[in-house]
Amino acid sequence: MTLIDGKQTADDIKREIAAEVEEMVAQGKRRPHLAAILVGHDGGSETYVANKVKACEACGFRSTLIRYEDDVTEEKLLETISRLNEDPEVDGFIVQLPLPRHISEQKIIEAIDYRKDVDGFHPVNVGRMSIGLPCFVSATPSGIMELLKRYGVETRGAKCVVLGRSNIVGKPVANLMMQKAQPGNATVTVLHSASTNIKEACAEADIIIAALGRPGFVTADMVKPGATIIDVGTTRVPDATRKSGFRLSGDVDFANVAEKCAFITPVPGGVGPMTICSLMRNTLLAAKKEIYN
Repeated sequence: MTLIDGKQTADDIKREIAAEVEEMVAQGKRRPHLAAILVGHDGGSETYVANKVKACEACGFRSTLIRYEDDVTEEKLLETISRLNEDPEVDGFIVQLPLPRHISEQKIIEAIDYRKDVDGFHPVNVGRMSIGLPCFVSATPSGIMELLKRYGVETRGAKCVVLGRSNIVGKPVANLMMQKAQPGNATVTVLHSASTNIKEACAEADIIIAALGRPGFVTADMVKPGATIIDVGTTRVPDATRKSGFRLSGDVDFANVAEKCAFITPVPGGVGPMTICSLMRNTLLAAKKEIYN
């Protein structure tokens, strides 16, 4: 069994990005600039945005954090997005989700200039990805594909089961795994809450990408020997032995599944670090105008 180390891989990629940025600066070009809008004080969002700021520092980027309270109006948020769209000094920006209920997340996503949409959520980027055109690919699916590539996991002709059909992970990663590329060229089955015979389908899979948000859902009897498991789930579960009172659990029963696998990602330290790393790569691409002029 090979443990796929997302943290080490992400650190390697950030060093590669930093070296490229220093070359850009040496050539008289400005540093890439990522902006983030954070609304409210959700604990998970606070941590995630703080990690993005640290990643920007590691990559040699400029970063700007724009904060609003929970009661910010949708109109005010749209005004800020319009300003960032027009700012030539900002290469890419994100609006951290989730947003308060009185704000339409879809309206906010569609207001972002797709050429600065480094989260890869705008319909233009989603549509271009679905037909294999250059675009900003959303961070988590992009990170998954990079891990498969760097660890040399064979995907061509492989049976791949994707557990979950979210717009953020399930749908895009299934699309990427189907495309004529490496990684890719897999035979993909997407399973979700309305699917039947889930256990049987998983037991035939060469690759399982679990993105359900259901701790320990994938058990040893659902995994064939030599399979590759990518665990996207990160759910807080109570743990009295921890000072925090909880621990992070993936969608896979790691303790019992790992010994059957050829490759497996841990939680934490697997897909999670790659998500932020992929955002950094998209920001570099935006600054270099490699996708959209």
